[in-house]
Amino acid sequence: MDVVGLLLCVAAAVLACGFLWVWDSWERMKSPEQAGLPGAGSRTLLVTAHPDDEAMFFAPTVLGLARLRHQVSLLCFSSGNYYNQGEIRKKELLQSCDVLGIPPSNVTIIDNRDFPDDPGVRWDTERVADVLLRHVEASRINLVVTFDAGGVSGHSNHVALYAAARTLHAEGKLPKGCSVLTLRSVNLLRKYLSLLDLPCSLLLARDALFVLSRREVAQAQRAMSCHRSQLLWFRHLYVLFSRYMRINSLHFL
Repeated sequence: MDVVGLLLCVAAAVLACGFLWVWDSWERMKSPEQAGLPGAGSRTLLVTAHPDDEAMFFAPTVLGLARLRHQVSLLCFSSGNYYNQGEIRKKELLQSCDVLGIPPSNVTIIDNRDFPDDPGVRWDTERVADVLLRHVEASRINLVVTFDAGGVSGHSNHVALYAAARTLHAEGKLPKGCSVLTLRSVNLLRKYLSLLDLPCSLLLARDALFVLSRREVAQAQRAMSCHRSQLLWFRHLYVLFSRYMRINSLHFL
């Protein structure tokens, strides 16, 4: 019994230390100064490829930035017209943004043949970069948020946004003081671990980590439910199990 008791004490100590480490890391990552994020009042532009990206992938970031009192705008590069549902999806996007706290006046939807909703079409990097830069300059944006090189799902339209943002950053074309934050892609297992991925996210977090409260998770799910045309059976499972509905880990270019 003494050995068993000793092992139990050691296990309890390890669990307690682990819990404290997770809590401390979480608290530090919630601080904009620690994360290197611009402060309250900053103008942030979320750049997405399709209606529903803002809820399906970026809800923790949008709600986390709202906590930090950022002024968030959305630039969506297509109407999501792959199945000829573009007009419906535009309306759904505005409804979702309203749930997430982004007013209609801060939402721009590009409906241009140069940027079709099609995973088989590679968007021209220079054209995407030109449109993005014009929006950044016109709105005096301090922070651009978009996909990383993996595009979360590997969708070519997502990857095109990263390529454009990376090009602007690498060539020094972004206005002074404007930085780019990209959403980290993870492997398939981690993608569907939901909150169980939190310790791993904390361990591997580089620049910014947003974790939703229970109330905020419900808010993110309401935003996703606005995209009724996209809620096929497998997307209901996504909403339940995907970490991206609860956790966003991001890093700066």
